[in-house]
Amino acid sequence: MTAAGESHLFYQSLARRPRLARAEGVYLWDVDGKRYLDGSSAAMVCNIGYSNPRVLAAMRAQMEMSTFGYRLHFETEAAEALAAGVAGLAPEGLERVFFVSGGSEAVETAIKLARQYALARGEAQRFKVISRHPSYHGSTLGALALTGYAPMTAPFDPMLQRMPKIPAPRAYLDGLDAGDPATGRHYADMLEAAILREGPETVLAFIHEPVGGASTGCLVPPEGYMARIREICDRYGVLLIHDEVLSGGGRTGTFFAADTWGVAPDIAALSKGFGAGYMPLGAVVAHERVVEAVMGAGGFIHGFTYAGNPLACAAGLAVIDEIERQGLMANALDIGTRLGARLRALMNRYPLIGDVRGLGLLQAFELVADRATMAPLPAEMNAHTRLVEAAYGEGLILYSRRTRGGMRAITSSSRRR
Repeated sequence: MTAAGESHLFYQSLARRPRLARAEGVYLWDVDGKRYLDGSSAAMVCNIGYSNPRVLAAMRAQMEMSTFGYRLHFETEAAEALAAGVAGLAPEGLERVFFVSGGSEAVETAIKLARQYALARGEAQRFKVISRHPSYHGSTLGALALTGYAPMTAPFDPMLQRMPKIPAPRAYLDGLDAGDPATGRHYADMLEAAILREGPETVLAFIHEPVGGASTGCLVPPEGYMARIREICDRYGVLLIHDEVLSGGGRTGTFFAADTWGVAPDIAALSKGFGAGYMPLGAVVAHERVVEAVMGAGGFIHGFTYAGNPLACAAGLAVIDEIERQGLMANALDIGTRLGARLRALMNRYPLIGDVRGLGLLQAFELVADRATMAPLPAEMNAHTRLVEAAYGEGLILYSRRTRGGMRAITSSSRRR
């Protein structure tokens, strides 16, 4: 590995990686000429691959006009065009778009918009946002309050306004049939129970990932779950927020993963594959009635300096054009089906693979100590990291995370959370 001297950077750890030389398509090369296959699109970001010439051309054209235009001073063609494009891809009614620079900002924006909507309606008592456990919604304090993942939340517990949680619908751990609508109702009804327990008048919103991200390893909801969740939210006047930061952008076969079930949220958060890594970019897409109420009550008290950055928006618009031009959403379903089949073939060969799940090209396999009980491997083995490092050494980039809330199960009753 070539690493050029001392580094002044720090991120999660001080571990070093090879210096990146270039990237094209699904491959990256380090400065020593070693080639890597990006099997995880970085952190599920680079949905159209690296160095796409059409996206680069769109970015160059925008840079020649302006690299920046502050949203309070100017409207920009790039931001307006991208907002129209996103609204055209969004479920019916979700026609208003607020741009941000990343997933955590998108989730923060979504919950602050929801809160201001409640205030605009004279429902100041609504402030609780119910989420799931395990879950991951971002690294800012507001997003962490919604996150159910102990290693990331525990250090900051004294600083958080902790929010109520319900179990994620992990039927494979609970010995339930994910294809049975009764299973979907079983997990969705936990939301209704939580709303009643907290007091419906205090519950602002429910947030979840339509297809799970890293914390639940590409968890696909059981039959009937999505529609039942929508029904319960409507019954109690609770806003439904879809965190599509990881699942959106076409990776699951539809631009919004929830389109698979025909269920529309009130607010959706996008990032990662939405900008495909070309520029920091994210968005909140909200129902017209939500935005109109907030704007009519004095405006949205929220903002980021780089919201609507024209260079990022030009890149995002070109990414959407490439997704549609190349038919990448249909391709994600086709290749994802083949990938899932190959992963299940590996599962048949190796007992330590306990489950394979996912939708489109959002696929995962879970490592276990015992497939019959789904008992996790001992945490001290750090097996998922060792596997990722072994693959990296062979030139294959994978992405991993512990899925049981970040901790080894503390009881021996196996199939339970």
